[in-house]
Amino acid sequence: MSKVSFEQLLEAGAHFGHLKRKWNPAMAPYIFMERNGIHIIDLYKTAAKIDEAAAAMKQIVKSERKILFVSTKKQTKQTVAEKAISVGMPYVTERWPGGMLTNFATIRKAVKKMTNIDKMTKDGTFDQLSKREKLQITRQRAKLEKNLGSIADLNRLPAALFVVDVLKEHIAVDEANRLSIPVFGIVDTNSDPNSVDFVIPANDDATKSVEVILTALCDAIKEGIEERKVEKIDTHKTGEPDGAAPAPRRERRARTNRRILEKVDEEALNAKVASKFASKKD
Repeated sequence: MSKVSFEQLLEAGAHFGHLKRKWNPAMAPYIFMERNGIHIIDLYKTAAKIDEAAAAMKQIVKSERKILFVSTKKQTKQTVAEKAISVGMPYVTERWPGGMLTNFATIRKAVKKMTNIDKMTKDGTFDQLSKREKLQITRQRAKLEKNLGSIADLNRLPAALFVVDVLKEHIAVDEANRLSIPVFGIVDTNSDPNSVDFVIPANDDATKSVEVILTALCDAIKEGIEERKVEKIDTHKTGEPDGAAPAPRRERRARTNRRILEKVDEEALNAKVASKFASKKD
């Protein structure tokens, strides 16, 4: 698993916090010093927190679960989208749909509506509509694609959230906390780290800072995916297919089958002895 060095973070400008008057006192443990009225983040702690978050993400992915990436900031959303796509994870970069986690069933209905429109286009139903209806459906499809297209494959609640700027994405963080979903977050000096499970203290406004952190996390996710594939191959080689019943359950089944066979054999033997006895009596 690749690690981020102090020099990489320093070069990316990850140490620059906000103005002293805008700070959140809860971020005090992660602040190294103040210079020219600006708080400087302790990058040694940042590097340690990145390693901790990367190890946790790796384990989540190994268990075949999804991590939802969230960033609606103009300067970082493109980077977040590219990194999420590279590891096959869902992401939200346009606007956080209120209730996306707490009212997930409704969000899935909206995604299903988008799928139904695609089916209409394929089976020719769309061509039979009037020009006005076509225009309305096309606009609706474009809007759904913009807001929900990146989570179309998310069939169940994500196992964790990764958030850039927990202050801006506070609705997403609140929903995750309500459902006890772990939150990974890049937290600047003006934010509250207490709402985040895996705090990464760093500059959340600089594109390079976010990119360096995301690269390290995505490398860990890729390693988790590769290890999961290797484990699956090893499982097939040992003759235990995916989804096989746990060993204790299989052993119970084997014992039950043996009992049934023994009972059948005993009944057959008794029947044979009885038939011999009857023939001798005759």
